Amino acid sequence: MTEFVSEIKTIPHNEDRVYAMLSDVSNLERVKDRIPQDKVKDFEFDSDSCSFAVNPVGKIRFEIVEREPNKTIKFTTTNSPVPLFLWIQLKQVAEVDTRLKMTIRADLNPFIKPMVSKPLQDALDKISTLIAPLPY
Repeated sequence: MTEFVSEIKTIPHNEDRVYAMLSDVSNLERVKDRIPQDKVKDFEFDSDSCSFAVNPVGKIRFEIVEREPNKTIKFTTTNSPVPLFLWIQLKQVAEVDTRLKMTIRADLNPFIKPMVSKPLQDALDKISTLIAPLPY
């Protein structure tokens, strides 16, 4: 497994509010208009999953497989050319200061690893940057 980790982001809210928002995937529809439509399109959301199309990869679907209140939300792909696991980790360090870190683990074979490593890291960094300033 290859691991990609985002920078730690600061969210100026308590972990209860952040977790409540992020653990219901349908809330992420709020950021849909901030994502370049030429890169990602055909978003579909519900409380436990989201799917979207990425050129040239195709349709990708993420589903929540585990929730640990106020700490962790774990996702896996159910439709992806490469099996991916995504974790959102939260840690409250003060009353209105929660830190967010995202991790992707991907089962990459040696042939595709050089081609997808940079795009996966870039996507992870962009997603964490997009999530941190949401109106929790």
